[in-house]
Amino acid sequence: MVLPALGLGAAVGGALLAYGVAEARWYRLRHRVLDGVLRRPGASMRVLHVSDVHLARGQDHRVRFLRSLAELEPDLTVVTGDLLGDVGVEEAAADAVGALTGPGRPGLFVLGSNDLYGPIWKSPTRYLTGRRIAVEGTPLATERLLGLLEERGYTTVRNTATAVETRAGTVAVGGIDDPHLEDTVIPAPDVLAPAASGESDAALHLGLVHAPYVAALDALSDAGHDLLLAGHTHGGQVRLPGVGALTANCDLPLSQARGSSRWRDRWLHVSPGLGHSKYTPVRFACRPEATLLELRG
Repeated sequence: MVLPALGLGAAVGGALLAYGVAEARWYRLRHRVLDGVLRRPGASMRVLHVSDVHLARGQDHRVRFLRSLAELEPDLTVVTGDLLGDVGVEEAAADAVGALTGPGRPGLFVLGSNDLYGPIWKSPTRYLTGRRIAVEGTPLATERLLGLLEERGYTTVRNTATAVETRAGTVAVGGIDDPHLEDTVIPAPDVLAPAASGESDAALHLGLVHAPYVAALDALSDAGHDLLLAGHTHGGQVRLPGVGALTANCDLPLSQARGSSRWRDRWLHVSPGLGHSKYTPVRFACRPEATLLELRG
């Protein structure tokens, strides 16, 4: 009886692994309507939220999906970090998200740790602790990436506040460098506030951070932003039906590891992301996705 049981276990394990690999390529676009976000009654704005692309060589399927989103023509595209997934893919990554911007339709970007350092293998159990990391792998050509993104209509926001003009109105934005890196210092709320950008009366007050640590979300909330966008969690990447995410890889409550929820009295949207580390190319009950946010006043 032992050998048949072992064989059955191996077969089930193999099937689950095969499914997890397939699901990691099962991309989808999700739509969300968020009311009361814009400061002008009756106004609307369409924001495309993309995160955690983790682009590596040989992932043309992910590039095709990203480029297909261009037909949405959003008013604003926001990429909340971890665009890179390997060494030497800066131009390919910038091209992939560059298709999503256009005249009157800018992009915003905040850095994730994987945009600074190449991936290294880590024990999966490490993700259950949510600990910050001191360093990743090989330093990447981050400044080159940021230059390429700027050429394609993206503004990178790093521990500061700024504003961008969209065809649907002005967006005042505060952005924080990735707090998953232990040397990141979260700025004071007044540094991130819309007033610091000179756009206190903007249509949208938007706070961005890659990893949604509580301290970062609180700083963006205290700065006066009405919508907070983040990534990093991969939605848990592996979720159990009826249970949900097993880890958020930060101190965010697991119930908020993906999707839209309330943070204090603000809207928070955490993208489950499109990719994964090249060392863990699986997802389970957590399809990769981008989100089109329909914002209303």
